[in-house]
Amino acid sequence: MLTSRRLLPPVLGGLSIAALAFPEGASAHGIVGKADLPIPVWLFSWAAAIVLVVSFVALSTLWRTPQLQSEHRKRLFVMSAVLAHLAGLVGLALFALVLYSGFDGTQEWSVNFDPTFIYVIFWVGLPLASVIFGDIFRALAPWRTLARLVRWGGRKAAPRTFAKAPLRYPERLGMWPSVAVIVGFAWMELVYIFPDRDQPSTLAALSLAYFLAMLAGMALFGVDDWSEQADGFSAYFNLLSRMSALCQDEHGVVCLRRPLSGLPDIQVRAGTIGLVCAVIGTTTFDGLSNGGIWRTNEPSLQSLAADLGFNQTPALELTYSLGLVLCVLLVAGIYRLGIIGVHSVSTRFDMPQLSRTFAHTLVPIGFAYVLAHYFSLLIWQGQAIASLASDPLGNGANYLGTSTYTIDYTVVSYAAIWYVQVAALIGGHVGGLALAHDRALSIYPNQEQAIRSQYWMLAVMVAFTSFGLWLLSAVGT
Repeated sequence: MLTSRRLLPPVLGGLSIAALAFPEGASAHGIVGKADLPIPVWLFSWAAAIVLVVSFVALSTLWRTPQLQSEHRKRLFVMSAVLAHLAGLVGLALFALVLYSGFDGTQEWSVNFDPTFIYVIFWVGLPLASVIFGDIFRALAPWRTLARLVRWGGRKAAPRTFAKAPLRYPERLGMWPSVAVIVGFAWMELVYIFPDRDQPSTLAALSLAYFLAMLAGMALFGVDDWSEQADGFSAYFNLLSRMSALCQDEHGVVCLRRPLSGLPDIQVRAGTIGLVCAVIGTTTFDGLSNGGIWRTNEPSLQSLAADLGFNQTPALELTYSLGLVLCVLLVAGIYRLGIIGVHSVSTRFDMPQLSRTFAHTLVPIGFAYVLAHYFSLLIWQGQAIASLASDPLGNGANYLGTSTYTIDYTVVSYAAIWYVQVAALIGGHVGGLALAHDRALSIYPNQEQAIRSQYWMLAVMVAFTSFGLWLLSAVGT
């Protein structure tokens, strides 16, 4: 049982960090305007910090033994092989549609299938679907489907030649290619200026280039090793799918498990922590770059780049690139500070070991940032896919009979979006706090030491929550 004196440091620390999130006005992110909130933003901020502190106290007093270190799977049903193959064909068909729409359709982004499908359905919708339904992208990934078909045919024709991959994937490389993919996609979305990043032909060309790169990598290093480590989208969606209550084993058996229990046993390779920090950091920069602070200081930063000899466009891209990288490094630095604090409690584990041990606790935070940041985009712009799928080229066709569908902006209010965003941030950080507490109970010899190690992790969670709320409320101010 914790004494009141032991509770004082995390409580005061958490509430003081919460003071960072005190802007006067608020706006939901994405394409929404100012929200007419029933209570002020500062009250949201205090409430969020208090929820985390109360959660910490509840975990410390009521959660005395590890609960999430094993999944406790319950068998539901066996996934039909036909259904799995059908999902792969659907993925290939959607990829073919992306290429067809991008190269042959209109180049007006708002009426072409590609921009909304890639930036909204794929980049925002699939993370949410992965958390709800599990790792569905494993079956949908078109490059993986084609590579497996080629491997299957090759083994039938020449078993010895296709028995194994010609090269072994470098262990030191780990997940770093996936980090480069996620940061690169974010750079294209947030930084890249010319040619237009929303131009369908540009998106189709980049999609084709990625498709061919993935096929080449899987041909050299094996389908599974490459897709699990070097395919940034597969690695990212797989991480999020481990939060899901649904999972599927290697035999196609779909099981029910405790939510979040799929995260503690992730294999932390080189670059795994970097991948999660990249997800949080790039989303952070997306919010920051739409806020008043960035818009106020960006011209002076751009002028510094111009003084180095860059023209206007490269100077602007360099400025935004620097901001993107610094946001990722900031997230990594906050996590590092938390690990330093955990290490100060006991020398039982060294710093690298602690970093790997608690890496999975960042995953719910990454999802919380993504959902909070892009929820309005998904709920509104996502509706446009109904009309775009019926007229993917933007030439007036109506294949599905839905081309006249329009976006209903009244489907959810501004205030409701804000509540969802705040709930996502708080829920994600409470999930991270629970995972950290559960892991501490499993590695430290007694409960008191485990709880003391989590004071710093509480500060990290409150810092991320407060920063996330500040980003949401600062957009457009």
